[in-house]
This record gives sequence, structure tokens and C-alpha cells, in this order.
Amino acid sequence: MQPGLFSFGSPVGQAPYDVGVVMPSLLRPSLFQALSSVFRQDVAGRVQVLIGVDQFPDDNSGLRMIEAACRHCPAGWSVQLLWPGYSTSVRHGGVTAARDGGALRNILSLMANAPRIAYLDDDNWWRADHLSGLLSAIEGHDWAWSRRWFVHPRSLRPVCVDQWESVGPDAGIFAERQGGFVDPNCLMIDRQRAVDVLTCWNTPLSGDLTGMTADRHVFQALRTRPGRCSALDSAYYVVRESDSMHPFRQRMMGALWAVADGWRG
Repeated sequence: MQPGLFSFGSPVGQAPYDVGVVMPSLLRPSLFQALSSVFRQDVAGRVQVLIGVDQFPDDNSGLRMIEAACRHCPAGWSVQLLWPGYSTSVRHGGVTAARDGGALRNILSLMANAPRIAYLDDDNWWRADHLSGLLSAIEGHDWAWSRRWFVHPRSLRPVCVDQWESVGPDAGIFAERQGGFVDPNCLMIDRQRAVDVLTCWNTPLSGDLTGMTADRHVFQALRTRPGRCSALDSAYYVVRESDSMHPFRQRMMGALWAVADGWRG
């Protein structure tokens, strides 16, 4: 596929959208469900979805998947896919230190023609009231966040609400060491009030050898600014069993993990 910016849904004009949704993607099959959950949002107004691809597959199956999902794109909404033709991440030979998407979250955030920006990875999804809840919470604030559900990676069943990790500033198990945490899938930023924060998507925390903590860099930049929780458990986060946090999560979830995997005892 040739590099470029590809548009789906309604034509993109000059009039700003009410909210932008930034989705870095590997064009995995799970993107269909993630996109579909965006299209089901009960938000009043127009939404611009921006998908950035840091490494394009050898075939066009991902493009066909987006086209299929966009048949359900609401009127007045648009979807744009950016493929630069190369990776911006050091992970694949680029020059941006963030290994999870390179510069794409920053680029797409600045490219969005909307005052508020929300973020969704292509293997997660949202409940229908996610964006409307965040838009209500962010009024008068620099940022807002929701709670999230942990989801079993095999059954894709919600296990339980995360009460330990992505729970906001000065809360949870990261409170003492990092001042708390909010997962990007739960996050909304007012770009007119906090545009300087967006460049943090490019850079992991100092001393991080994995290159995978740009999300925590963004949180560090936001945590002392005015923010508010939507009080909704509206994001669904698929757990990776290879994650270093997985043993802790299993202990905290207990029998709920086995139940979500289909075990009934």
C-alpha cells in the first residue's frame, strides 16, 4: 500500500469536530471491535477518528477491515488513516524514543480538528457512554479520565473493575512511587488547555530501558493539572498475560479470573 492519508465516513471539512479519537494501530483484527465501540458512542455532536499505523502489514486486509467497520460510521463523523510509509519508532528503525507507536499519538493529537482528544488502542474498546461521560467531566478542566475493566484475553469477558492501577492521581499501587496512574484508553485531554503535554507521547520516562512508558510520562505531566474522573467504568482493557503486572493482577482478581476464562468449578 502506498503511504498517505485515507478518509472514510463523511467528508472532512473545515468545521471542527466536538471530539477527536486517536487510535495507534497495528491493524490487528481487534481493531474492528475497537472502531465499532467508537461508532456506538452516545455522544451528542461530531467525532473525528484518527488511526495511525506505525508498521503496515504486507497485505491490505487491515484496510478492508476498516472499510467494513466504517459502514457503521454515524453521519457527520469521519475516520482518517495515516500511514507515513515508515515507522517513526526506534523499535522499527525510526528516531522517536517511544517504542509503542513512536510519534503517532502526538502527531494525530495535533492533527485532530477538535478541542478534546480521547485515546483508544486497537485491542480495547469502550462502553457507549464513555465519551459523553468524559466530555461532561472535562468541562473547566485540563483533562479527565474514566475507570476501566480488566478483560480476559481468551474469552474477552470482563473480569472486574481495576481498583489498583489506573485509578487517578495519588491513588492506587503507583501512588507512592509515581503519583498514581491513568491508562491512555481512559484518558481525555483538552488540547487548548494542555497542548504542551502532547509531546510527552514521544518520550518514555527517564531511565526506562524498555521505551514503553510514554503513557506514564503523559500522566506525570497531567497529574498536577486540574482534572476530573467521569466516575464511569466505561473502558475495557484486555489483559496481556506477558505483562509484568500480570501475577499481581491475578492475585488481586482471584477466582474472578478463572470464571472469566470459562471455569465454573
